Amino acid sequence: MKLTTFSDYTLRVLMFLALNRDRLATIPEIAAAYDISENHLMKVVHQLALAGVIETLRGKGGGIRLAREPEDIRLGQIIRTSEGSTPIVECLSDGGACRIAPACRLTAVLVRAFDALFATLDEYTLADLVCAPRSLNALLVRG
Repeated sequence: MKLTTFSDYTLRVLMFLALNRDRLATIPEIAAAYDISENHLMKVVHQLALAGVIETLRGKGGGIRLAREPEDIRLGQIIRTSEGSTPIVECLSDGGACRIAPACRLTAVLVRAFDALFATLDEYTLADLVCAPRSLNALLVRG
C-alpha cells in the first residue's frame, strides 16, 4: 500500500504548523523548508482549511496556522480526508466488474487490512509526530 503524495504533503504541512505554533506560516516558507512545489501545497492547504484543521488569514501579514491543538488532530482522520473515499481496490467500487467477485475473499482481507491501518493511525495525533521539536526544526531551517 502506498499513500498519495497529497497525504504526504498534508502531514508535512501539519507538522510544520505544529512546530511553529507561535506564528503564522506561509506556503512559500513551507515549500522551501521541504523543497516541494508551492502549487501542490496550495491544494493541500485549501483542503485542510475546508476540513477545519487549519485557519487561513489573507492579506498583508497573513498566513496559515492550526485551527485545533495538535493533540486533537488524529492522523487517521487526516489520512481519511486526504485520501478521499476511493475504494482500495476496483472491485469494491459500484462499477467494479470482476468475474470472481461472488466467490472472492481478497476484498474482505484488504478491507480488514486497511481498517487495521486506520485503527493504528487513529491511535496517534499530530502531537505525537512533533514530540522532538528542536531536532525537527533544525532539519527544516534553510541555510
